[in-house]
This record gives sequence, structure tokens and C-alpha cells, in this order.
Amino acid sequence: MNIKLFIIILLFFTTIVYAAGENALPLDTILLPAGFHIEIYYYPVPGARSLSLGKNGTVFVGTREKKVYAITDIDNDYKGDSLFTIASGLFMPNGVAFFNDSLYVAEVNRVLRFDDIEKNLKKPPQPVVINNTFPDDRHHGWKFIAFGPDKKLYIPVGAPCNVCEREDKRYASIMRMEPDGTGLEIFAAGIRNTVGFDWNPETKELWFTDNGRDLMGDNVPPDELNRAWKKGLHFGFPYIHGKSIPDPQFKAKDTDFSFIPPEIELGPHVAALGMRFYTGKMFPEKYKNQIFIAEHGSWNRTIPIGYRVSLVEVDNNKAVSYTTFAQGWLKDGSSWGRPVDILWINDGSMLVSDDKAGVIYRIYYKK
Repeated sequence: MNIKLFIIILLFFTTIVYAAGENALPLDTILLPAGFHIEIYYYPVPGARSLSLGKNGTVFVGTREKKVYAITDIDNDYKGDSLFTIASGLFMPNGVAFFNDSLYVAEVNRVLRFDDIEKNLKKPPQPVVINNTFPDDRHHGWKFIAFGPDKKLYIPVGAPCNVCEREDKRYASIMRMEPDGTGLEIFAAGIRNTVGFDWNPETKELWFTDNGRDLMGDNVPPDELNRAWKKGLHFGFPYIHGKSIPDPQFKAKDTDFSFIPPEIELGPHVAALGMRFYTGKMFPEKYKNQIFIAEHGSWNRTIPIGYRVSLVEVDNNKAVSYTTFAQGWLKDGSSWGRPVDILWINDGSMLVSDDKAGVIYRIYYKK
């Protein structure tokens, strides 16, 4: 058999295997509100985690493995057509953010920049290291990143533990810096591990999810949705969890900081990750500027919880309710998928990444 024929046969069978895997995903088990539908945007995307949208509609995908991907929609049908590997051999490159035609990628200990990336998807440029001064702890070391209204890059540094105190104030914080990597500073503290944040499109204030500590029981503490309206606020970790639950191991003096409680308590151990305010025009008006949260799902709870997309309604800049928007990745205590991040694409539909099934879904509204 000549090599050309072998490659053709290999590609044929690879396509069949991928199609079989895509068709095996039980999308009919996903429950959505009336008028909403779910489909595959692209499969497979191994370990798909954080998402970011390029100026020309390219969807960039970070992973906790070693690769960063890009997906293009060539025929504008709002389904991915081609997958490109932007980088490989990286250190848990979970975070991706697009700014000024460049892709920013956050590894555990540094942030990279790939310039003019959408013109060079087939042959990505060598990255520029813009900051390599972050801790290299793997525990909660993977990062979600995004540019704020102030055009600064926001980067969290998770606590390197379940619960602990560290003299290095960078731990358990959200930091920010200029696009060139200068001016790195702590923006908010007392945050155990946030893997998702966004800015209220009306007030420009930062809202973020935070994962509660483990080993305090099935129902304690809750995950959190917080609001940081200015620099310098402290959100309680490791001393206070949720709105008022003291930690059994660590106690702060009253004079140490002024505690900011969460806007709303989320489910215990749901692993609330990516969150976005809805800014598109496809969904019904009641969803405008409301918060959608990808809940990755519990790993240390007797009865599993999460594995869904939740909705937090906001009224007058206050969180007023917390309900389930999409569910079905968990059935009879076993999960086949784990939502990670949310992204709005140009038609206003929602992309949801899933690092367990290795897929990106599209949720759209049509009466």
C-alpha cells in the first residue's frame, strides 16, 4: 500500500470515529427552558476549558493539559469548521484572552502573548513572554484571564491548598497588570480560587465566582458569586466562608480586614467556574445583563451536585435569585460531561466548553 492511499484511509476512519463520538453524546438529555436548543459547536476539543472570542470570530480554547486551540467558522453557520493547535507543551494553559489582535495565554507561572494571531492560525508565531513572575504551584494554579474595562489584564492566583494562610499576599487573590506585563498589582484578596469573572456591562464592576473550601461536610460551605466594585476589598478566605461561616482552623482578628460577603451563595461544592453577563441580542429580553455560570460539578460530596449551567438574576446591581438554566450532564449520580466556561458569539448564542466530554456546545434560542 502506498503512503498516500494509507493517509486517505486513515483520515476516512478517523472521521468516522470522531462522528461516532459526537453522535454518542446524549444531548437529548439536556433540559433547557422553552425555546432553547443545544447542539455541537465543535468536537473533539480535548480538555476544552476557558474560551475567548477573536475579532474575526475565532474561538480560542485553553486547556489544563498542554495545548491551546483555535476554532474557525468558515461558512458563518455558527458551527466550528476547523481546529488549529496554537501551542503545545505548555504548563496547564487554562486561561485565554484576546486583545488588540493578540492572544494572551496564562500558564501557571507566566503569561504569553501570540501577536496578530488570527492571520497566523496555521503557523502561529513564537510567543512573547510578558510576565513570568507568578508562583508555580499546581494546586489551584491554573488561571482564568480577561481584560477589564480599564484595558488591564486580570489574573487570579489561587490558594495553593484546600485552606491555608500564606505570607505571600499574591496567593488567594485577583491581580491585574498592563497588557505589556508591567504594573502587576493585587486588585482583590481573600479569594480561594476563582476560575471565572466578568464585568457588569452597566456598572463596569467586576463580578467573580469563588470555589468554597473542602472537608467541612456535604453542605458547607457554599460556592460564591462576589462583586468587587473597587480595588482593595477582602472576601474572607481563609477565615470566613459564604456570608457568615467561620473557618474551624483559621481565625482573623477583627482589625485584620473588612470582610465583603458574597452577592449570593451558590450550591455547596458545585465548582462554579466560568461566568458571563448576557450581552447578546438572541435570548429573550429578560436575560439581558443576567449572569450565566458554568458549574463543573462536585468531586467530594456524597450526592453529586452541579454539572449544569445556572442563572443568577440581577436587579439594580444586586443578585436576587439563583436557578438552573441547563442540566442533564449528571444522571443517577454519574456525569458524562462537565461544563467549564461560557462565551457569547456574534449571533448572541452561548458556547459552553466541557473538559470531560472534550466538546464545545452551542445553546441558542428559537421559538
